Amino acid sequence: MIASLPAEVMDAIVDGRHRDPFAVLGLHELSGAGAAGFVVRAFVPGATRVEAVDHTGARLVDLVRVRDAGLFEGPLAARTAYQLRVDGGFPFSDPYRFGPVLGPMDEWLLGEGTHTHLYDRLGAHEMEHEGERGVHFAVWAPNAQRVSVVADFNGWDGRSHVMRLRLGTGVWEIFVPGARVGALYKYEILDAHGKLLPLKSDPLAMAAELRPSTASKVCETRHFTWHDDAWMHARAQQNPRRAPMSIYEVHLGSWRRGLQGEWLSYDQLADTLIPYATELGFTHLELMPINEHPLDASWGYQPVGLFAPTSRFGEPEAFARFVDLCHQAGLGVIIDWVPAHFPVDAHGLARFDGTALYEHEDPRLGFHPDWNTAIYNLGRREVANLLVANALFWLDRYHIDGLRVDAVASMLYLDYSRKAGEWIPNRDGGRENLEAVAFLKRMNEAVYARHPGAVTIAEESTAWAGVSQPTYAGGLGFGFKWNMGWMHDTLQYVSEQPVHRAWHHDKITFGLLYAFSENFVLPLSHDEVVHGKGSLLARIPGDIWQRLATLRAYYGFMWAYPGKKLLFQGSEFGQLREWDFNGPLDWHLLDDPGHRGVQSLIGDLNRVYRAEGALHSRDNEPEGFRWIVVDDAAHSVFAWLRIGGEGMRPVVAVANFTPVPREGYRIGLPLAGRWREVLNTDAALYGGSNMGNAGAVHAVATPSHGLPCSAAVTVPPLGTIWLAHEGA
Repeated sequence: MIASLPAEVMDAIVDGRHRDPFAVLGLHELSGAGAAGFVVRAFVPGATRVEAVDHTGARLVDLVRVRDAGLFEGPLAARTAYQLRVDGGFPFSDPYRFGPVLGPMDEWLLGEGTHTHLYDRLGAHEMEHEGERGVHFAVWAPNAQRVSVVADFNGWDGRSHVMRLRLGTGVWEIFVPGARVGALYKYEILDAHGKLLPLKSDPLAMAAELRPSTASKVCETRHFTWHDDAWMHARAQQNPRRAPMSIYEVHLGSWRRGLQGEWLSYDQLADTLIPYATELGFTHLELMPINEHPLDASWGYQPVGLFAPTSRFGEPEAFARFVDLCHQAGLGVIIDWVPAHFPVDAHGLARFDGTALYEHEDPRLGFHPDWNTAIYNLGRREVANLLVANALFWLDRYHIDGLRVDAVASMLYLDYSRKAGEWIPNRDGGRENLEAVAFLKRMNEAVYARHPGAVTIAEESTAWAGVSQPTYAGGLGFGFKWNMGWMHDTLQYVSEQPVHRAWHHDKITFGLLYAFSENFVLPLSHDEVVHGKGSLLARIPGDIWQRLATLRAYYGFMWAYPGKKLLFQGSEFGQLREWDFNGPLDWHLLDDPGHRGVQSLIGDLNRVYRAEGALHSRDNEPEGFRWIVVDDAAHSVFAWLRIGGEGMRPVVAVANFTPVPREGYRIGLPLAGRWREVLNTDAALYGGSNMGNAGAVHAVATPSHGLPCSAAVTVPPLGTIWLAHEGA
């Protein structure tokens, strides 16, 4: 047979430069004067003999080599199913005889940026297509001249599986028959000028190689068997604002290590971390980013694989088992989610198709000076679509209970960390990032509409109004916001010498002026124990007894203060040294009774907090709080009342931040009768001096502090007590 293609077309195929190989390779009807029948063409680099065979393996035709590089063709009299056999080996299906997988609805949704199940259509998915099993690959690269799948199944040769371009969307796709779960792959891209780019990982890959390798891995996440129906049903009925929320923040790589210093796997963490957190009474784990990321030292905050749990700790199904076991143990899972920026590693999203596809072209919009990272172009509907779909993915596929959204402040302001002239005003001349605002609203609306009971939490450090208010009321739509002001003020307060705290009394009281303006989480996070700040315990003055006592008093204050709670790993037992991501916590400190006492206190704080509705049910409502003693700066004593809903008994907290005990200290109370001391941070059990109220105080009808009753209480040195009303 004489070659039926122009020479320049054949050259483009063998050089991997042809933009539409589906128009050339595979089975095609011959056309033109005197032409009849069909032609089969195949490009098989390195082959010396190629046959077209039927489903039984019987030869249909020997293909003729028309280019030494491996381009073959041969005639068929009629349109028929066929396979290829190379050099006498086993027959295999030709990917160029299969039609597209994506349909018109995908193109419509992709084009308008509303494809919330994007992860079901782009990326790599094992499936049956036109009667055969294989893997469908699809990637968005609208400005590329050519995109190929390169993989372990094709020798990483970019000429072998050049993809089909969907002109309406800029998505490239190909179905590769015979490919299977576990295959390693990347995308080879020629930019619009024909320049070969560094190999790119799949933006929607659901698994990846362990760093420093960077290939994506074909993975199936749709068929995991879950055992958490009871948890998911109960979650959907719950109002998170009125429920207890005590979060243990964890960096999986440094919580514990193996005997040889190795990371624990997801399964090993399930065996150790879950019982530890539940024994201490936490309601949720918050995992620092578990997305695939290239650099350990980024702690996960520079993710490359938005849809892939990091392979550092195992396979995706192992992470799913971890979440499933958390839920079976009654423990929610929140993950840190990073839509504010992404790293510029060559295999990642940066200049993905040779252009600023996911980021802004102008560095005044597209480059983050704090982290040397790229900023998503949230005004581009395809980019916003990807991120909204990613948020939903974690809640859908992995049953995640919440997203703590990182660096929201950097998203909201165009001039964040920028000097004059280094940023571009919005269309109204302001500094607000209107595209980011629209994206955050859309993301929150999607999460709350599709996953009842799940929460979103903003790490937002400015005075932006309505972060945790519904979008229909003009807010951003988050469920909660980190209370960074409370954290800064109160940590500064306890870092003062006790004798000086009288002059910093407002650091404790000021927070109540805005405590109910948002739905707050009180965060003692990883950020407070790194970068030279020292551990929480290390910043408190005094000898070791005073420091431990102050830390316990501070925790007692925090757990009774309005707002949900968050505590970073190690702080629950008074870690002495600053957190190091590259090694485990100092678990040996638990051999010391003082540190073990802090850990015991955290467990009891959580148990009482969860049991007493007054301590959590009206966290975000001013009716749930009343100052009793707010102005005793001279003694550094504070007292306040927590009030719950109907049928919930009131709880009073009294904190003394000096080493001087306060005996016979009269406080007003709303009810007469017995008030049981349900918690005392100075108890001997916790390493304290065991000064207290012998289990209870009795309130009499003597008004004080604007309340109808009162009692004289003993407030221990550097201690906090909680009193719960038990009746007459």
